[in-house]
Amino acid sequence: MPREKRGNLQDVDHLAGALDGYRTAGTVGAPAEAFVYPLPSFAAAGAGDTGGVPALALVAGAVAITAIELGTPISSPLVKLCVLVAAPILALTTGDAALRIWRSAWAWMPTDPGKGLFRLVWFAAALVGIGVMIGVATVVLPA
Repeated sequence: MPREKRGNLQDVDHLAGALDGYRTAGTVGAPAEAFVYPLPSFAAAGAGDTGGVPALALVAGAVAITAIELGTPISSPLVKLCVLVAAPILALTTGDAALRIWRSAWAWMPTDPGKGLFRLVWFAAALVGIGVMIGVATVVLPA
């Protein structure tokens, strides 16, 4: 069965209803109708699949922080192992995010400099985060 041709306003109304969960009723004055849209239509297959890599860094960081809070010295092999596992993963993940933020900032500059500058602030925050991770690793690993 061929799909009927729709206009731009109908497409916008359809997307707004999909995002909102309701669509306008067919008659004037009638309440909006529930419009449940399947979530996979908005998500690419495997878009949230990270292969467990950032999760590994998160678990290693939690173990290291818990060990330190329980009184384990930073020279402990457990803390060093956790830092050795987590720091490179977090640095690479944050570096990738920083690169994407940098590209987004300069893509916005010609059309909306405010949005571009806002993203440059986030880029600076990502660089500070990478610096802190490297600093912690250089303190913990030689200890």
